[in-house]
Amino acid sequence: MTHSYQQFIDGRFADSSSTFEKRSPLTNQVTALVPEADRGQVDETVRAARAALSGPWGDMTMDDRCALMHKVADEITRRFDDFVEAEMNDTGQPRVVMEHAFIPRGAANFRIFADVVKNVPTESFELPTPDGAGALNYAVRVPKGVVGVICPWNAPFLLMTWKVGPALACGNAVIVKPSEETPSTALLLGEVMRDVGVPDGVYNVLTGKGADSTGQFITEHPGVDAITFTGETGTGEAIMRSAANGIRDISFELGGKNAGIVFADCDLDKTIEGIGRSCFLNSGQVCLGTERVYVERPIFDEFVARLKDKAESFRIGLPTESGINMGPLISKVHQQKVLSYYRLAEEEGATVVTGGGVPPMADEYADGCWIEPTIWTGLPEDARVMREEIFGPCVHLTPFDSEDEVVALANDTEYGLSTTIWTENLSRAHRVARRVDVGITWVNSWFLRDLRTPFGGSKQSGIGREGGVHSLEFYTEMRNVCIKL
Repeated sequence: MTHSYQQFIDGRFADSSSTFEKRSPLTNQVTALVPEADRGQVDETVRAARAALSGPWGDMTMDDRCALMHKVADEITRRFDDFVEAEMNDTGQPRVVMEHAFIPRGAANFRIFADVVKNVPTESFELPTPDGAGALNYAVRVPKGVVGVICPWNAPFLLMTWKVGPALACGNAVIVKPSEETPSTALLLGEVMRDVGVPDGVYNVLTGKGADSTGQFITEHPGVDAITFTGETGTGEAIMRSAANGIRDISFELGGKNAGIVFADCDLDKTIEGIGRSCFLNSGQVCLGTERVYVERPIFDEFVARLKDKAESFRIGLPTESGINMGPLISKVHQQKVLSYYRLAEEEGATVVTGGGVPPMADEYADGCWIEPTIWTGLPEDARVMREEIFGPCVHLTPFDSEDEVVALANDTEYGLSTTIWTENLSRAHRVARRVDVGITWVNSWFLRDLRTPFGGSKQSGIGREGGVHSLEFYTEMRNVCIKL
């Protein structure tokens, strides 16, 4: 049965004159019609958002606003199963991932940032003056205004609320453009916002595509004061060009070709578990995932054999099936992209340790977007598979002999998002972590996030930092007040 979505504008659901088909990643069958907002609806939404800033939302005290954010989190928790089902239907990923990571973290984003914004101090300075009376300077934070939130499809609710939570806690209004592949939870959150009493125009959702469509119309609109985006680097470059018109602020988390570093003194059981997650979780569709792993030579062969066993232990299937821990890729387009890299790896001379194709599925699901977890060895560092982000459940394993060598290998990329280091030598852990040019380094762990800490990428992996006070720095403007005494 085909479902029809609507836009969420100024506290109400609305149709659009144009729609496009949304397909299930499980079957590749059409499951919904998604509206595509045109420039007129973008204009309407920007006006509603700006009106909210000068209305009851702008007049609300910080305490009342933060209390409302806690109500949002509570209502997400109350409707937990609805969010889990919506995200499973959009992404095809297993229920266990939704229930234990993506949906709870989405609710936490509202609670944590509501508390952060109330507990981060600003500056004050006393200034001597020639008359001896002095002056007092103090800083205040004010909302940036209307924030365009452009979201990806790989962890749609988590990554959207990571931006919407602090943006609203700081007093902004938002226009969310979810991926055309995964609109459901963003629109469901509109119901939550309305039901708990968030004023009209504060939270808006416009669905549509990117270039020459809704996404571009939002980022080009002069009434959008700042733009935050998670996605691939090429799209970030296009948004950056749009933001230059009007000198509007941006925060980007972009692509990565993340390296894992495994030293011979690691706890191998924990390392295989951690690296297995970092390579294959969410079918490899994680911006922080690991596509290159460098393993110290004395344990290389054992590591390859054990990671092969780990990859082959993943059970691929429907998100509602018990024991399933890997779903499909998001779309046929993405499946064909990943498969093209699987073919390219063999053309470039890789040894396929495991995987490399599409798993057999029952008739109803045979045309779904399925993919095998895949491991390679034997490629040179200049191979395209070693240089370009694939965004699938795949990894290349390379031996190394020295600390200096592996740091150079890890840093030999245009990206710089994350790395994961495995060693029981504490001094080495600190030493290597400081030398790898990335925004976030995990030691003996992966995807362990304290939302108070800075998060973002280096080089072509992003601009800016979010998390804790760093989110406040993006979602607010600091103003100085100078009082002559």
